[in-house]
Amino acid sequence: MQSFEKGTYGYDLEVLNKVESPVELVNGNARVLLSAKYQGRVMTSTAAGKEGKSYGWINHDLITSGEVLPQFNPVGGEERFWLGPEGGQFSIFFPAGKSFDFENWKTPAAIDTEAFEIVAVNDTEVVFSKAIDLLNYSNFRFQLKVKRKITVLDKESLQNEFSIQIPESVKSVGYQTANTVENTGDKTWEKETGLLSVWLLGMFNPSPSVTMFIPYKTGVESDYIVKDDYFGKIPASRLKVEEGMIFFRGDGKQRGKIGVPPQRALPFLGSYDEQNNILTIVKTEVPEDATDYVNSAWELQDFPFKGDAINAYNDGPLEDGSQLGPFYELESSSPALALHPGESAVHNQITVHFEGSEDVLNTICKQIFTISLDEVKNAF
Repeated sequence: MQSFEKGTYGYDLEVLNKVESPVELVNGNARVLLSAKYQGRVMTSTAAGKEGKSYGWINHDLITSGEVLPQFNPVGGEERFWLGPEGGQFSIFFPAGKSFDFENWKTPAAIDTEAFEIVAVNDTEVVFSKAIDLLNYSNFRFQLKVKRKITVLDKESLQNEFSIQIPESVKSVGYQTANTVENTGDKTWEKETGLLSVWLLGMFNPSPSVTMFIPYKTGVESDYIVKDDYFGKIPASRLKVEEGMIFFRGDGKQRGKIGVPPQRALPFLGSYDEQNNILTIVKTEVPEDATDYVNSAWELQDFPFKGDAINAYNDGPLEDGSQLGPFYELESSSPALALHPGESAVHNQITVHFEGSEDVLNTICKQIFTISLDEVKNAF
């Protein structure tokens, strides 16, 4: 019998405890729940202890069923480690020679069903590791080692990272992930045979009043500001592009995905849940001089390194009426990794949730994004 209500951190902890011994990072009432079984992912977090709201979307039914699905196991988690590209001639999700149709799509086991190893752990930090062997669509073999270091951040660290003051009345939890990929093979990774990228996807709980907001650079050249037709064109009632800011609904009611190219990308992504007074901010890395990002489109591509640096996704019903979530996602990718044998690259990211009164959360939002929560709420 569950002793915590669904929607609380304690409930999610109990679910995870049924299938493994998860790792918890703790800083006061701030807690971060991690899983070695599920590839070192951050399953969820809270700012208010076991009774507090759980911020990550978790697929409780799939986890407790023990079922292993053949193509992709959507167990959830508010930051999972993936590798790109998904589609194209250098895809690691499609076998050579097969059409880019759903029946041929399969998530590599190393980032779907295989556990990561816990290398080191204490109350505030954990390091996961995994040796991975992959064959891409062009039959190039990647041999690599992944290391994921996750650290729960205290209030002072968050204030320094975001150059803000966090009012006493605000509850917060934040964590940093350092994601290192090393080429452990004997061949250099080159454009001609395909490159990989670190791909971080955060799955969060939707509500009817969640709006994602993503700033972008103005006054620069790019092929597009927002790619908005991954799963069909997104209607104006759900996506608004204003000068320097993109607004996208995160209500989990209609499926859609957007992408921002590296020329336009900035290191901050946000979402605001008006119903639950939760402000979520992701701070990622967008290197100034990097323009090559892997392209995940499901087709043979003319431009395989003209991909997105930032993505966002809103879940919704599929054509048959079924639905995976509901959830919404904030995503980032590293540049394409052209690594020599023995060389490594790291992609860092911070996720933080603030919970409190709207007036106080508004002061944080304005400090980081220079827009008010009223502007976010009234975008649609």
